[in-house]
Amino acid sequence: MTYQLCSNKTARSVTMDYSGYGDFRTTLKQPNISVHVSNVTCSRDSRINQVVFPVAYSFLFIAGSIMNGLAIIVFFQLPSKSNFIIFLKNSVISDTLMIMTFPFKILGDAKLGFWLLKGFTCRFTSVVFYFTMYISIIFLGLITIDRYKKTVKPFDNSCTKNLLSAKILSASIWVIMFLLSLPNMILTNKTLTPKIVRSCANLKSEFGLVWHEIVSYTCQIIFWVTFAIIVVCYILITKKLFQSYKRTRREQTQSRKRVNVKVFIIIGVFFICFVPYHFARIPYTLSQTRDVFRCSAHYTLYYVKESTLFLSSLNACLDPFIYFFLCRSFRNSLITMWKKKSACLSAYTHRRAAKRYNISKGETKI
Repeated sequence: MTYQLCSNKTARSVTMDYSGYGDFRTTLKQPNISVHVSNVTCSRDSRINQVVFPVAYSFLFIAGSIMNGLAIIVFFQLPSKSNFIIFLKNSVISDTLMIMTFPFKILGDAKLGFWLLKGFTCRFTSVVFYFTMYISIIFLGLITIDRYKKTVKPFDNSCTKNLLSAKILSASIWVIMFLLSLPNMILTNKTLTPKIVRSCANLKSEFGLVWHEIVSYTCQIIFWVTFAIIVVCYILITKKLFQSYKRTRREQTQSRKRVNVKVFIIIGVFFICFVPYHFARIPYTLSQTRDVFRCSAHYTLYYVKESTLFLSSLNACLDPFIYFFLCRSFRNSLITMWKKKSACLSAYTHRRAAKRYNISKGETKI
């Protein structure tokens, strides 16, 4: 897409290219001012795009695959006996789907893939990435509400009686977000060529670009509503815990402090992963749509956006800590599974050692 920004003295052409991972890249071209100056060009550091980010995402992919693989094994051995476990199970599914998109981003950023892979990334994996990101944000909000209820009314068993409602709510979230994201796949429908695939925006129809903008605004609303819910819930949780701390001193003080740390891990993950990205998007979007930034400032904002997007991806590796510290059933099952594996490995090692000893003893007698 190209827009003309005109004034009395100068005119600029602003070209906005869709990056395939949710944003537009902007190139500024300025007409001739004198015989000696023809264009204003800004180039990005290819080492960061093609080396640093792919290496970082590779580590994230390996760690996330191991951690979420273990989480899936443990969770699907647990019965869905509370809203909390239902929301955590949906979260681990979302994180796993997000991790599956990382190899495509790694190959695309490192320019190791065939040009058809770029088209596949534009049409499918970048859409799945953002689809799962905002599902994770929604479920973090629901988990926070559940923990707020548990803190304020610790002996209320209503959460265990509304399992069907939690399952219907979870399914509705997946269906609504899928229906919101599906047109982004369908409307990226132009014929792939090596030239046109350089920009994902070139692959979208006119209505596809409009729909992408609608989805972007909807996702922003989802984040800020969830942000408000989490902040309000944690203000109330802090107030409740402080009141409880004042009532229970001496013997119960230490255990109460441990509970505080565990409860606040959710807001810690949310602020580390999602808040920087959404705050960085505000000036980055302005740099795309307003002629108020220099080229150097624009690319600084681009790298800030990409770095904070990496933090959003880091959520797939931090969520398992929420499962471990806040879900007792998950923690006990994981520890039990680890002990069984350790016992089996120890028994196997002892059998191998005994067998080697017997063979060595027999050879000595001969």
